[in-house]
Amino acid sequence: MTLTLTVSDDVRALAPGFTHVAIEAHGLVNGPSSDAGSALLDDAARRLAVRLDGRAPCEDPHMAAWRETYTAFGSKPSRTRNSAEALARRALSEAGLPRINLLVDLYNAISVAHLIPVGGEDIDRIEGGMRLIRATGEEDFVTVAGGEETVEHPDAGEVVWRDDAGVTCRRWNWRQGPRTRLTERTTSGIFLLESLAPMPVAEVTAAAAELAELLAKFSPGADIAVRAPESSA
Repeated sequence: MTLTLTVSDDVRALAPGFTHVAIEAHGLVNGPSSDAGSALLDDAARRLAVRLDGRAPCEDPHMAAWRETYTAFGSKPSRTRNSAEALARRALSEAGLPRINLLVDLYNAISVAHLIPVGGEDIDRIEGGMRLIRATGEEDFVTVAGGEETVEHPDAGEVVWRDDAGVTCRRWNWRQGPRTRLTERTTSGIFLLESLAPMPVAEVTAAAAELAELLAKFSPGADIAVRAPESSA
């Protein structure tokens, strides 16, 4: 069954250059971070360094576009960075990229190498379809703070991903909730690559193809479908 993904007209108006490519995969095999996954993350950090050529991640035109969009919906991009910029900063630091689990490591490697926000959700934990909307401020976002589950609410006008149960990711692609994240028990996932102009659609499409190849390599026999890019332009 295909998971429904929709983008509201309000979000399309806010970011007319927005494009997303989704990969739906079933029969995945996840597990702890591995040497192979770590090698991909290390290679992604090297590719990022070549891409930036001494610049800070925020100076990249694609990251600058995300910063402008975050500002447009009321978020401070230096305090709440989009996921790709946050990962890129870690990749270039002494600490390096985190190792989470195999599937997360794979999509983080693609995010860093291409400087594109990439997210992954466990389809079996999603209720209904997923929608990218501007929040009213009343939606529930279940997260963990201080080791305990807590409920937050997005700001009014904030761009969020949500399903029928509540918000799954705040500030577009800033913070994912634990309810739908990929765990070592995940077997079905939706992977979302998100770009803004001036990034060419061909580049986000190429990144999606690379991620699909990695998923097939590490989960032989999985049913993997790459959807055509959907653009707000």
